[in-house]
Amino acid sequence: MKVLLREDVRGLGRRGDVVEVAGGFARNFLFPEGKALEATDSMAGQAESMRRARDSRDAKDREAAQAQAAQLAGAVIGIQARAAAGGRLFGSVGPVEIAKAIEAQKGIEVDHHKVLLGEHLKETGPADVSIELFHDVVVALTVEVIAQG
Repeated sequence: MKVLLREDVRGLGRRGDVVEVAGGFARNFLFPEGKALEATDSMAGQAESMRRARDSRDAKDREAAQAQAAQLAGAVIGIQARAAAGGRLFGSVGPVEIAKAIEAQKGIEVDHHKVLLGEHLKETGPADVSIELFHDVVVALTVEVIAQG
């Protein structure tokens, strides 16, 4: 079944794309969630206008992401966490805590889903973390986990 995507769907396509999907996937997920419309021959103009709007929005978002990347490049973000005497944390520091710390210390709002972290930080000390600000704008920074009182 051919559908016109109304918004970006990870692993499927971007807004304005006409893609082929299984009928059940379209009826059970895409249509009820408002993520797609059934594609017809008369939708070519609508698809083109959606792609133009997406491209202009992407250009603005890319510029903003590059400006944020310039501010974050090589930054050191300090996060305090409770730790045992050996430096092992009682909990862990994950993407949500890192995103909150970046906003508090640098004033840049980062979606925690964009924090690329292999696994949660479980020990004190420095750790290298990457942030995907846009599709092709990735910035590396250091997170310093500090033992709290």
